[in-house]
Amino acid sequence: MFAAIALLLLARVPVGVAMLLAGGAGYAAISGLWPLLNTLKTLPFSRFSSYTLSVIPLFLLMGEFATKGGMNAALFRAARAWFGHWRGGLAVATIGGCAAFGAICGSSLATAATMSQVAGPEMRRAGYSPALATGTLAAGGTLGILIPPSVILVIYAIYTEQSIGNLFIAAVIPGLLATAGYMLVVNLYARLAPDAAPPSPRLPLATRFAESREVWPAASVFLLVVLGIYAGWFSPTEGAAVGAAAVGLLAVLVGGMRGRQFVESLLATAETTALMFLILLGAELFSAALALSRLPAFVSSWVVSLGLAPVTVLAIILVLYLVLGCAMESLAMVLLTLPVFVPVMLALDFGLSHAQVLVWFGILVLVAVEVGMISPPFGLNLFVINALSKDVPITETWRGVLGFCASDVVRLVLLVAFPGLSLWLPGLS
Repeated sequence: MFAAIALLLLARVPVGVAMLLAGGAGYAAISGLWPLLNTLKTLPFSRFSSYTLSVIPLFLLMGEFATKGGMNAALFRAARAWFGHWRGGLAVATIGGCAAFGAICGSSLATAATMSQVAGPEMRRAGYSPALATGTLAAGGTLGILIPPSVILVIYAIYTEQSIGNLFIAAVIPGLLATAGYMLVVNLYARLAPDAAPPSPRLPLATRFAESREVWPAASVFLLVVLGIYAGWFSPTEGAAVGAAAVGLLAVLVGGMRGRQFVESLLATAETTALMFLILLGAELFSAALALSRLPAFVSSWVVSLGLAPVTVLAIILVLYLVLGCAMESLAMVLLTLPVFVPVMLALDFGLSHAQVLVWFGILVLVAVEVGMISPPFGLNLFVINALSKDVPITETWRGVLGFCASDVVRLVLLVAFPGLSLWLPGLS
């Protein structure tokens, strides 16, 4: 079944369709055609009628409203006002803007694409090297799936039956570490190659506060949504609805969004949601076939029988994610591997409860996926940035992103060595 998916993907079959075909063939081979047809008769409705899943289109809609309302530009201007005079200041501001936009977006590709339209021309006009400019945009875009709300974390939480609020709050410290690590990489790059990042003038304090006024509404929405979910004021779905409504209202009142942009936001959200739900459906059928084959239970028992240290097994799993991330779409990769890896993680003794292991593993998977999205040569964000910066050879983007990949690997090691970085905030509730 895994080999069939790989072959179908090489043949350019959409990943959701590939998982459906391979899962369906595997299910029929094990149980027969009629059981497969009976499953297909009920599976789509039983999966998609879930109230919890409506959080996905709502968070996507919130990101679309933020884009149409010009909030990405406001966030970048504020970050540039505060960080622009640092070494590599515009690139540092881009990282800050990506982190802020990721807090109201939830999508890596959307963050990379929208911020590249705002920050990319600014860096090129200022004389930044193509490698640093495009590498910064590709890496900064990954913050969209790490800084909560994160669509992948929502799907992981639903699959593992964990609290979405706990996973969101668990991602806060790793997200801040990612932002700080990326800023440090830019600073080091600017020190080693000063011509690649010309300095910018320091703005007066009054100007910095003036540029920051426009970001407070968006920041307030982020705090309301994440803290509201964490504190139990409303459910994740209600929080997503509140966030989408609030950002939509701000986009109309402050950002000048009108009827045409509103319709475009709805259509873009519908298209992305349909794509994700097709992948979800394929993953559901694939998981059912895997469960019938008893492969997850067999792999779990086999790994435990090897007697390897739990951290060694975890390291092998994360390396596999890093390798897969270079060639696969992030959501499909997560859904394809969770049926095998989650039972393995729960069978190992990390000195943590099962709930803690699942939250910790979810953050580690998210970071590993994030690394894969910018790993040369096939990282998805690299192609997005390259498509938007047609005059920059993709080899330049590969060169510019290597430092950010190294920062991600260091952060992944820290999160493995110190689970408290992910578990401390959820443990306060």
